[in-house]
Amino acid sequence: MNTIQSLSVFCGSSLGNDEKYFQEAQSVGKFLSENHIRLIYGGARVGLMGTVADACIKHKGKVTGIIPDFIQDKEIAHENLSELIIVSSMHERKTLMFEKSDGAIVLPGGFGTLDEMFELLTWGQLGLHKKPIGVLNVSGYYDHLFLFLDHMVEEGLLRKANRDMVLQAVNIEDLYKEMAHYEAPDKPKWIAGKEQI
Repeated sequence: MNTIQSLSVFCGSSLGNDEKYFQEAQSVGKFLSENHIRLIYGGARVGLMGTVADACIKHKGKVTGIIPDFIQDKEIAHENLSELIIVSSMHERKTLMFEKSDGAIVLPGGFGTLDEMFELLTWGQLGLHKKPIGVLNVSGYYDHLFLFLDHMVEEGLLRKANRDMVLQAVNIEDLYKEMAHYEAPDKPKWIAGKEQI
């Protein structure tokens, strides 16, 4: 069983059109606080990102925000965090977030959220880490993405073992259980002929 003391949360800087996104973001923040898990997130006070942080803070949780200086300068950095770290680039933010956490949770979001999720999955596929990556599939938001991942496996461009790295659930309690019991693939991807899939 994995020891989880801190988790990165990746999600939208907008709220989206479904009230359930907002509600589940609140549930995640509350859950992390109640289970004494430090929230590591992008540092903003807007959108689903800010909602997770607000809920965690409301329930006396510890929150570390990591934000690039050019976003902070636009005055959207959260002002009530346990810790706010200023970095110089999006890549530095993503790297530091993951270094400081024991895994990552992905909520609904846009390009940035997908970029963060897929880079962490790629690092795991290459054997650079063994941390769990969990997707909270609120209101079926990621259904089409999961179908495409299955298609990648069917087409021989993604190993089934790597597809299975994408943990998923519809509520934070079930997702956390999957993450706590996650075991990384025992064979990292090695680019050499047919051994790569």
